Parts: sequence; structure tokens; C-alpha cells
Amino acid sequence: MDFPLYRKYPNNKSFFKIVDSDHFQEIKLTGNLSELHQFEAKILPDRNFIQDMIAMENKFWIESDAQEFEKMLASIK
Repeated sequence: MDFPLYRKYPNNKSFFKIVDSDHFQEIKLTGNLSELHQFEAKILPDRNFIQDMIAMENKFWIESDAQEFEKMLASIK
């Protein structure tokens, strides 16, 4: 698998950069507030969450790209 991978929620409120099978970054939009969160999977449910994101299970996520993620990241800084 070639990392990073990019995903987002269909409502465009969260954007994800999957760095590897144990790490991802999330940009979360709440009203006018944008926040960047760093995640490290330390337990199995967290690893399963990342694997579900990678596989886009249950249509909770849709594919995104580096350009969209970087645009959202620039709005935080």
C-alpha cells in the first residue's frame, strides 16, 4: 500500500491523511473552527478504524486527495 492516503466524510466536515497503518491526521471542521488532530493507533479498535478508512467500509468515507487536504490545512495556519 502506498501512503499517504486521503479520505473525507461525505459531509466535508472531516478530512483525513492516513500516514501509515497506525497513524493518521484529521482536520475537523466545526462551524467556523478548524482543528488538526494527530492520531496513533495503540489498540486494536483504533487499528480497525484505520483499516476501515483505508477500505472505505460502509460508505462512511469517500476518497480525497493531497491538494484538498493541504487546502484545508492551510486554512488552519
